[in-house]
Amino acid sequence: MANYNYQVSIIIPHWNGIKVLSECLASLKKSTFKSFEIIIVDNASKDGSQDWIKENYPDITLLENKMNYGYAGGCNRGAEIAKGKYLLFLNNDTIQKPDWLEPLYNRIDSNENISAIQPKILNYYEKDVFDYAGGAGGHLDLFCYPFARGRIFFDQEKDIGQYDKAQKCFWASGTALMVRKELFCKAGKFDETFFAHMEEIDLCWKFKSMGYDIWSEPGSIVYHKNAVSMPMFSHKKYYLNHRNSLLMLFGNYSFPSAFYIGIIRLMLEFVTLVYTIFKLDINHFTGVLRSLIWILFHPITIWRKRLIFKKIRVLNDIDIMKSMLKKSIVFAYYIARKKTYFEIESKAS
Repeated sequence: MANYNYQVSIIIPHWNGIKVLSECLASLKKSTFKSFEIIIVDNASKDGSQDWIKENYPDITLLENKMNYGYAGGCNRGAEIAKGKYLLFLNNDTIQKPDWLEPLYNRIDSNENISAIQPKILNYYEKDVFDYAGGAGGHLDLFCYPFARGRIFFDQEKDIGQYDKAQKCFWASGTALMVRKELFCKAGKFDETFFAHMEEIDLCWKFKSMGYDIWSEPGSIVYHKNAVSMPMFSHKKYYLNHRNSLLMLFGNYSFPSAFYIGIIRLMLEFVTLVYTIFKLDINHFTGVLRSLIWILFHPITIWRKRLIFKKIRVLNDIDIMKSMLKKSIVFAYYIARKKTYFEIESKAS
């Protein structure tokens, strides 16, 4: 059995933004849980972040990358030097309640079938509103469109305690994601092809396929600023969201499922293209178009991903689909006008 120096290794990928990082670290220092280390993975910041960290937090482990490996690559490199039993990947634009670590640690440590867990994530600026990035636990429909308890597309609910029960979900948000280090390595870590956005969904899908559960623990609370590193409606954000969603679909499903579900998903992508033209939304249009071109010209990358996924898979598609929304979240939101998780009436668990 492995020996660990700490119970938890908090890994913070960072690229520029001393101000947001300083607030995050000041908040972490108030944590009542003490058995943790902090590893900051600097992705070649240009604002003097490295020197600032060394001067103000000499006790923190700083890993200096020569280039920007994104969230996925930064977290993977931090995990390689982590000394904790559990890894907690944390965005640098978060603050936490002092007692936030205990509920996460107690929940995952008490159940060996839990592979990953997230806190309740609220908006930094409106602290009674669920944050865009994960809310109270993430879900996925069959066509690989993500949503969460407390957030359906751009509709974010007020937190009135409606999701205050700890329960299973399909994916846990990378904003504050605790995983078992051993399983993280066994699953092949984050897929660095993703760079940023949805790599945590892909990881949780792998955990699911290995027979493990994902949980949300609302007893732990984190506040997130959101879209600090990448503007919400930027071309790059649209591109990564659409590309990475398609990459999961064609890389994680078995061939029959990927073929039939993929056809419908591609039809939805073309509907999106027409819609964005009508709305004169250039960033969205070019983001979707670029994602489709990437998928078309990277069949080898997708095939390699399929081979890796096949090696770790224990459950088949039918078993995994039991945890997914069986209908289209796009149809439910845009056509049926359902704006909350309860209105969607997801059977995901």
